[in-house]
Formats: sequence, structure tokens, C-alpha cells
Amino acid sequence: MKPTDTQPLWRFLNLALGVLKPPAGAWRIAVAFSYGVLCHLTFAVAVLSMIIAMFFGMSQGFGRVPGLWAILANVALIAQFPLVHSLLLSPRGSRILARLAPRSFAPTLSTTTYAIVASVQLLALFTLWTPSGIIWWQADGAAFTIICVCYGVSWLLLSWASYDAGAEVQSGALGWMSLAQNIRPVFPDMPTTGLYSIIRQPIYVSFALTTWTVPVWTPDQLFLALSLTAYCLLAPRLKERRFAQRYGDQFEAYKRDVPYAIPRAPMHQRKP
Repeated sequence: MKPTDTQPLWRFLNLALGVLKPPAGAWRIAVAFSYGVLCHLTFAVAVLSMIIAMFFGMSQGFGRVPGLWAILANVALIAQFPLVHSLLLSPRGSRILARLAPRSFAPTLSTTTYAIVASVQLLALFTLWTPSGIIWWQADGAAFTIICVCYGVSWLLLSWASYDAGAEVQSGALGWMSLAQNIRPVFPDMPTTGLYSIIRQPIYVSFALTTWTVPVWTPDQLFLALSLTAYCLLAPRLKERRFAQRYGDQFEAYKRDVPYAIPRAPMHQRKP
């Protein structure tokens, strides 16, 4: 494993410190900070709602759709996340994102508006769910402790992978912080260190792990886990197409050396 690079941390700190003394431009600064507050607030609430909802096996929610319609409503809630999430990464999605910010600032704010939409999607999924009311199994005693530790580790892995990929992009901070400083957003290079030296898709894999390491199991949680895991295994294929176009031979070499989602046993890893 290649150690996690410290460059992402310093890159993020330099970007954040630049916000403290932005160039003049009251309207630009107001828009930047408004989008920044909205982005990080919705992101925090969405993640918190996801942590809590899955901890209880999706047995709680504000959805009150009656009867069999609840199944259709819950399917729609799950489907909207991967469909819109993937759409917004396409050229057509870029045009949609451009409409969510003042025209002159939209290109710079694209990562921020994308994070806002994704957060709203997650918030809808995990708060508007209509529970089935069926609980199959609930951990207690030592099993509860072990599973809670695994759940916490899954979230730590997700945070670690997000850091390796570029915290400023994953959190949406790159857009509004760049706008505040009136600079062009600089995207991080293709990640290859830390968790990205073990598998190519650590964010998706750790996201899927969070759905399976829960202490309460219900039909709702199983359906959610199966659906999101399928998305986490299939959706990165589209991402890798973009990486192949952008990085060419560099990505092909990385692809040959690093497995997709399942780490290689140490004896099968290539020697440098």
C-alpha cells in the first residue's frame, strides 16, 4: 500500500485560507459564501440522516405512504439517487447544473451545486422512507458492540477515501472557495495513493460497506443494501471511462496494477 499523500491536506488548507482574504467583489463573495453554507449544511444533515436511518435498519422514517404504494415510493426514492447522480456527471447534467447558479458563476460553482443536489437526494432517501414495520433481527450484547465498531470503521474508510480523492471536490468546497477567491477551480490529479493504491473504487466500496454493517436488519435495509451495492459496483464503470479519456496511458497502467473493488492478496500484488 502506498501511504496516503499529505498533499491533499495542504491543498485544501491553502484553498480554505485563501477564502479569509478574498479579492474585492461583494456580489461574488456573497454568492460564494451563500452556496458554501447551503452546501455544507445540507451535506452534514444528509450524512447524519443516513447514519441514523441505517443504524436503525431503515425502520424509522417520515414517509407515510399507505399499503403497497409504500413499496413503489421507496423504490422511487432509491432509484432517484443513482439516476440523477449519474445524469449530473454527463454533458447534459452539466447544463442542468449550470442553471442552478448565476450564469457567470455557474462553471466555477459546478462542484458545489453537484454536492448540494447529491445531499438533497440522500436527505430525501433517508428521511422520506416509509418503513415496513418489520424487524428481522436486532443485535445486542457483544454482537451489537462488534457491529457498531464495523459500522464506524466503514464510515471512517469512506472519509479516508474521500480525502484521498480530494476533500475539496467530494465536499463541494472547491467550487465556492474558488469563486470567493475569483480563481479557476483546480481539480486534483488522479488519486493513486492511500486506499486508491489497494483498489480503484474505495469511495464506492466503503459506501456499500456502510449499508451492510448495521445492527438492525429489516426488509427495508436489505433492499436498500442490495440496491446501493449494485449501484456502487456498476456506476464506477462510467467514471472509469472518463478517467481513461482524461488520463490515457496513465490510467491504463494504474488499472493494470490496482484491482477494481476487491483487494488482491499480498502474494498476488505486483512487485515494484
